[in-house]
Formats: sequence, structure tokens, C-alpha cells
Amino acid sequence: MSRMEQRTAGVPTLKRLPLYLRLLRKMKEQGEEYASGAVVARELGLDPIVVRKDLAITGAVGRPRLGFPMDEIISAIEDFLGWSNTSDAFLVGVGNLGRALLGYQGFEQHGMKIVAAFDSNPDIIGTKVHGRPIMDIKKMPALAKRMHVQLGVLTVTASVAQKVADMMIEGGIRAIWNFTPTTLVVPENVILQREELASSLAVLSHRLLVEGGRKS
Repeated sequence: MSRMEQRTAGVPTLKRLPLYLRLLRKMKEQGEEYASGAVVARELGLDPIVVRKDLAITGAVGRPRLGFPMDEIISAIEDFLGWSNTSDAFLVGVGNLGRALLGYQGFEQHGMKIVAAFDSNPDIIGTKVHGRPIMDIKKMPALAKRMHVQLGVLTVTASVAQKVADMMIEGGIRAIWNFTPTTLVVPENVILQREELASSLAVLSHRLLVEGGRKS
């Protein structure tokens, strides 16, 4: 399926596809050659109809009574998500969260490689964190242009988030993964994904309160 022919998917589907991919990779390691939507649904506790629709949108074609050839369905999901080719990324803000993200080994499996990090703190500029060089943030726009980096990870303090986002855009970065609580203002051609950590915590806390009350 070419980019021009590729269908779009809603956010719930996009969030489920990595779950399928993780399971399918595990099944492949266990020697499975085919995977059916019904098996995936059962293993993940999901509605088989939902799983079938999710997998169909990737363009993968199943075989009657066998399911999807394992290599084909894995490749289809990776291609649909854009994870078949790793994209270089810059991370800006090497505090506790930034350091944790630099240390996470799983990003490359999901199509992203953080190749460098930037900060304004002179005490860490010139050092390395998890093998990545920490450079002066002032150099970031020019280096992004030179390296054609289009993906930025934003882990700065809220007070400077918009300023740093503007610097990313100046450097040609077209997609920003925003881990700050700041609502950024960006041009229409810039893709913005904000991680709502507080919102996720609110859901978790509420479920703990409700489900914990049921068990007491």
C-alpha cells in the first residue's frame, strides 16, 4: 500500500497497533508462522471485530483458516505506523525525564532513534548521557537543518517550552513529541503530540479508587 493509497486510522486504532505488534513479535519468536485476528483478540482481551478492522486497515491480507502470515502482518503494521525506517530525533531538555527517555532502549524498535540531546545547562553541555552527546541548545536549529532531523522530543520546563518549540520549527523539525504541560502554538504543517502524564495518572488513580472500593 503506497503512501497515497494508505488509509488513515483513528487514535484508538493507532494506540492498539503497537500492542498487536508486540504480541506478534513474541509469537514469531515462539515459532508461530501465522496469526489470526481471533487469536490476537483472545490474547489481548479485545473484541475480535475491533482487532479484525484494525489489522485490515494496514492492508495485510489473511489466508483462509490460517490467518495472517506472521512476517507479512508484522511488516504491514510497521509500514503503516512508519516504523520500518528509523527516524533520527533530537531531544531537548536533559533533566530527569529527558535522561530517562535517553536511556530507553525500545524507541528504535518503534521507528525513532534519538541521536543527540540539547540543554542550556553549562554543567552538562559537552558530556554524554547514555551514549548521546549533550550539546548547547543554541546549536540545535542549525544542526537539525544540516542533519535533516524532522522529529523533536521536548522535555524542557514549561516556562521555556514554547520558545524551544519555536527553535525546533526554525530548524525544520516537523513533528514534536511534547512531554511538557504547556499547550504549544505551532504552524498547521507541524505535527504535535502531547503526552498528558497528569491525565493518565488521573485515570489510574480514579480506577484504583473505584476498583479498590469494590474489593473492600
